[in-house]
Amino acid sequence: MISPTRRAATEADFTRRRLAQLAVLGIAAGAAPAVLPGTASAAPAAAPGPAPAAASRRTKAPTAAGAHYDRARRLAADDPVLCALVTALTPGSGLPDLPAPPPVKLFDNLVLLSVGWVSAMALLTDEGVVLIDALTSPADVEGVIVPGLRSVGADPAEIRHVVVTHGHADHFGGAQTLADRYGARVHMAAADWDLLARTGPAGAPVRDLDIADGARLTLGGTTIELHHTPGHTPGTVSPVIPVRLGRRHHSAMLWGGLNPPSTVADLRTYLASAQSFRTVMRRANVEVELSNHPNDHGLERVEQLRRQPPGAANPFLLGGPRTQRYMAVMDAMLRGRIADAEAAG
Repeated sequence: MISPTRRAATEADFTRRRLAQLAVLGIAAGAAPAVLPGTASAAPAAAPGPAPAAASRRTKAPTAAGAHYDRARRLAADDPVLCALVTALTPGSGLPDLPAPPPVKLFDNLVLLSVGWVSAMALLTDEGVVLIDALTSPADVEGVIVPGLRSVGADPAEIRHVVVTHGHADHFGGAQTLADRYGARVHMAAADWDLLARTGPAGAPVRDLDIADGARLTLGGTTIELHHTPGHTPGTVSPVIPVRLGRRHHSAMLWGGLNPPSTVADLRTYLASAQSFRTVMRRANVEVELSNHPNDHGLERVEQLRRQPPGAANPFLLGGPRTQRYMAVMDAMLRGRIADAEAAG
């Protein structure tokens, strides 16, 4: 009920590739640290030169964008999740090249299904499965989603709903296959259904159900909240998802689309979405952060979760203050992007 509204990598594959990547990172650790736009790079030791007054006249003043980026880095400190967010929102950054992990239960009722650079989440309920995003293609349905659900004891034929966070092919690619095969209903915000109608991408699902801002999707006594967070696309949706860990219940968020737009107006829309969703998170006591791309130290946390002993702390359970700080870092980085765009324009 909704109210208004390639082969998956094996564990051995993941370990071999990840160890190689960590070795490369270890070699690179001696290199100079990356510098955010608008910030000064680390200076070499001072050499004889002009008097301090003359030198100071040549020193570039900090930019408005740099002040925001510096604040984001201070907020992130040495937190690997928050530092990954700073990197992801730094202009010119791309997604890390990480292998696809085997399907894994992040929580008792939430399964990660991934091809590495993009992931879907399957919420397991007493009356079926709600799939959040559908990966890139019908081939991903066959090679990742169907066998992945079976590997954790879930029946892919029980997929009742597919919630598409936004209208890009790496998120809707398998949706029509799931609708045709299992009768799953496909949900997307009206603005992104319209986007697909205008652009006509290959493999787009047939228009089905519109997601209203704040809609509640209930299946088997489990209710997901769906909130409009435009910016990445006009109709990006970010869910709040109830998850279970033993007898404990927690609220999780999934930011629907991270890569920011380029224009000042669209960036301001994105910033407003982040601010409103932060309020939603506070109200819902969100303690878990999730992403549909590996831009949040997520796949590294998956590996940690798979290898840690029973009873160890779940690395996706950040707690309320830390998830709020995640959004504060996003706010600061977006303000920097806006300042950069204003300066360029």
